[in-house]
Amino acid sequence: MVEHIVIFKMKPESTEAEKDELIRKLRGLKGKVEGMVDLSAGESFTERHKGYKVGLVVRFTDREALDRYGPHPAHVPVKEYVAKVCEDVIAVDYEF
Repeated sequence: MVEHIVIFKMKPESTEAEKDELIRKLRGLKGKVEGMVDLSAGESFTERHKGYKVGLVVRFTDREALDRYGPHPAHVPVKEYVAKVCEDVIAVDYEF
């Protein structure tokens, strides 16, 4: 199994509506890629986020499934939206 963890820092000029739309788009990826086991996304409710207010966790069956996720037609428009509204993105991938 592979865990894919991503945190997103919105651009200073991004709106609350854009943040909500990002979360909606991220959640909309659930079940769209073969080998995706689970997906959750949401906004941090603590002040420890250091500006990275949105989080995503996706579990995949294996590294090949993670590799399919990046260029997948359902994922590409979400990446484009992220580039529009986010200042920075951090990702961590690990097997367990």
